Amino acid sequence: MKNEYSLIKEVKRLRSIRGSGTELVTVYMPAGSQLYDTVGKLKEELNQSGNIKSSSTRKNVQAAIEKILGYLRLYRETPKNGMAIFCGNISKVPGREDIELFSIEPPFPLKVSVYRCDSDFMLEPIEEMISAKDTFALVVMDGREATIATLKGPQIRIVRRLNSMAHAKVRKGGQSARRFERLREEGIEDFHKRIGGSVNDLFAQSDFKIKGLIIGGPGPAKEGFAKSGTLNYQVKVLGVYNTGYTDEYGLHELVESAKELLQEQEASKERTIIDRFMHEVARNGLAVHGYGKTRDAVESKQADMAIINMNLDLYEEFRKNSNDQTVIVVYKIDRTELKVPVFAEDVTTGEKNPAIEQIVHAINKSVEEAGIAPAEASKLYKKLCDLCPVMMEQRDAVEELIKKAEEGGVTVEFVSGESSFGKQFLMGFSGIGAILRYK
Repeated sequence: MKNEYSLIKEVKRLRSIRGSGTELVTVYMPAGSQLYDTVGKLKEELNQSGNIKSSSTRKNVQAAIEKILGYLRLYRETPKNGMAIFCGNISKVPGREDIELFSIEPPFPLKVSVYRCDSDFMLEPIEEMISAKDTFALVVMDGREATIATLKGPQIRIVRRLNSMAHAKVRKGGQSARRFERLREEGIEDFHKRIGGSVNDLFAQSDFKIKGLIIGGPGPAKEGFAKSGTLNYQVKVLGVYNTGYTDEYGLHELVESAKELLQEQEASKERTIIDRFMHEVARNGLAVHGYGKTRDAVESKQADMAIINMNLDLYEEFRKNSNDQTVIVVYKIDRTELKVPVFAEDVTTGEKNPAIEQIVHAINKSVEEAGIAPAEASKLYKKLCDLCPVMMEQRDAVEELIKKAEEGGVTVEFVSGESSFGKQFLMGFSGIGAILRYK
């Protein structure tokens, strides 16, 4: 989970970077690709970049490619899941050069090979992987063969292939035809049982944590299987779609056809989590929100589930005050990149310094009632710094919370920053909360 959050954070940072021209370089190296192929492609692009008309863009693109080539010399082969590299001039000051390189080894195998220069980085393949929370089972079939697979994010993993022993349809009449028709029906029934058995085993192996089954195929056989009654009652059929093939290509067709369904399933899970949280809050039940209360619930193992909005940025600063006490200040970054303090306390006693308490109370009241102006946030943060002038340590508060949750066996769920439920959670409950085991 900590790795997932780190990836979310890195992608968010990359998404915020803009080039002054088409000077930001994106390179995707697919899983299983040869390193020398990518190096050769980049050297070719380096030669071609001499044709770029803008001198500043040309200089920055060439510097980025050279930096990537230097970085790749550290590798003997492409990493197992491939690699994504982002490099370019990230300086916000015109005329100043600050060539930075970022690399990501993705959680699932990369399928695409990309070289692109643009004013932003190409992040869609990585973002698609981040959004993957659930696993689905897939079946593509006709009357003769079936392919069974799992889907998580963009990764399709084939589990089993089956062939039918059922006879082809008989055109001639008579007793022989009726006998063959009966044998054919028995063969189809047996084929359905074999597919159903394989799907049931797949769900059982996952302890029935697979979200559901999606079925596809080119003819009516798929509908017959869906109604055959061979599936375990815990296996939920989410949808049945037409595809032209029953092999690996058919699986990709099925995923493309079911794209909206898959998005709805992810949204449904998020809605269920937020609804449960809101219900507990409304009845003053098993829920807390805000960084301080959520952190305390996680540390005491009182929390059953911590809920975090993907757009949440929280950081901790450990500072010394005039009495040599260590004070932790938790703050967020607003849109103007100013620090907005939201929480502060004495680390040793867990008590709040009265002067700090007054400032933090004013902040919380402002945030709850009408939001807080950037200028006012800056003044409040400066007051805290004046009270606690010695900086000792800075760290990511969300990352620390996830670490504590993993150590205590507390589930962590991320909710989208874009959905209506995620936005409501962010605006109304600071984007962080917990559902409790007990009060």
